[in-house]
Amino acid sequence: MKILVRLLRFLLTEFRLSLYWYVMLKGKVNRTVASLPVIFLTCLLLLNLVTCRRQETAQSRPNPNPEYQFVLVKRVIDGDTIELDNRIKVRYIGIDTPETKHPRKPVQYFGKEASEANKKLVGNKRVRLEYDVQHLDKYGRTLAYVYLEDGTFVNAWLVENGYARVSTYPPNVKYQNTFRELEKKAREEQKGLWEKE
Repeated sequence: MKILVRLLRFLLTEFRLSLYWYVMLKGKVNRTVASLPVIFLTCLLLLNLVTCRRQETAQSRPNPNPEYQFVLVKRVIDGDTIELDNRIKVRYIGIDTPETKHPRKPVQYFGKEASEANKKLVGNKRVRLEYDVQHLDKYGRTLAYVYLEDGTFVNAWLVENGYARVSTYPPNVKYQNTFRELEKKAREEQKGLWEKE
């Protein structure tokens, strides 16, 4: 607030000086120039009201722990990507499922099954996101570890049941060892995409 007041004072001072020099040089002030301070102050007041209103709205929402907010899954895009009710597309961190929607690749082995498993697991359910170091990928999708309300760790479940393989990219490696252990177990038990090995 103090910064805004200082800025306002500075701008008003600058405006008065420019108005003074304009009058000195031209010898008169037309209606447009005379109404500029009113227009300027009105804009600043509106900006201040909007900013304060946004802060009040954000502070009035109950949000004791933002990391445990659950959001509805609007659409399952494929085995490792979903779209939330708030239109955010989320790519699961640390795993990769066979492709079904890639524009330049055919549908890969076990891709439809992985996509269907993801749909049954999270479709129209509420999920919570956990982030790692990077929050977005190069396509603008949110990168996250995903959890259901019952505590199911979606990324791990897909690996454990053979629907996904481990695919970690530093610096997002928080659960890399967990995923590797689960993948090893799925391979040994020949689950899902590992049954042909």
